[in-house]
Amino acid sequence: MAIHRNKHGEDLSEEDIDFVKNYEPRDYPPNAVTADVILLTIRSGRLAVLLVERASPPQGGSWALPGGHLNPEESIHETALRELAEKTGFAAEPAHLEQLQTYSTPGRDARDTKMRVTSVAYLAFMPDPGTPKAGSDARSARFWAVDDLPEFNSQLTWEEGPVLAFDHAAMLRDGLERAASKLEYTTLATAFVDEQFTISDLRRVYEAVWRSIIDAPNFSRKVKATSGFIEPTGVKRATGRAPAGLFVKGEADIISPPFFRPAD
Repeated sequence: MAIHRNKHGEDLSEEDIDFVKNYEPRDYPPNAVTADVILLTIRSGRLAVLLVERASPPQGGSWALPGGHLNPEESIHETALRELAEKTGFAAEPAHLEQLQTYSTPGRDARDTKMRVTSVAYLAFMPDPGTPKAGSDARSARFWAVDDLPEFNSQLTWEEGPVLAFDHAAMLRDGLERAASKLEYTTLATAFVDEQFTISDLRRVYEAVWRSIIDAPNFSRKVKATSGFIEPTGVKRATGRAPAGLFVKGEADIISPPFFRPAD
């Protein structure tokens, strides 16, 4: 007698077997799931996000977060990494990648008239990876400083920068807030810098993500006083002034007491 099991190795009841045999997906509204990646890095001291120019409809020619549809054989996490590699050429996994939020508002995608599209957004941090290489269905790919996007800089007109497709501006806004919040109570600022870094490198991450000037001596004292945040290498880097000590990430993941963003 054949033994029927689900993907977890659990036996299926006869009732379950009959249900699956007679299950008809066309009885339900069509749905699709996509993954979109908000990849943030620091370039020339500014917080930047990776965007791709869409080559085809819907909203062909507009700029969007890299992403695409979930394939049957993969997890949504694997979809995020695959789409990032296919559309931008960045095959290495980011220093930090976390699921941000699910976006499912009806009408968020023009295809909703035929098929409901739900997106799972991922937030990624990494040191500046260099120049992206557009692939798949992306016409081009590049990093944009967040302050050069009209939806995030009230001093710009809509003609002075790209307007993001779909609801990707809302995704990016949520991602920026999550990133700023994470830097208050975790050591994830180290995900933006090279393996060895100076305290000034780390401070510039906070300044870029928080969009605030931070007092250097006070920041240095707080970082050094936070157990497990950074560890000295004993090596110094030549700078314009005195050589600066190099550090690596310590064992801590949580900052206690937390660092608080300057008040607006």
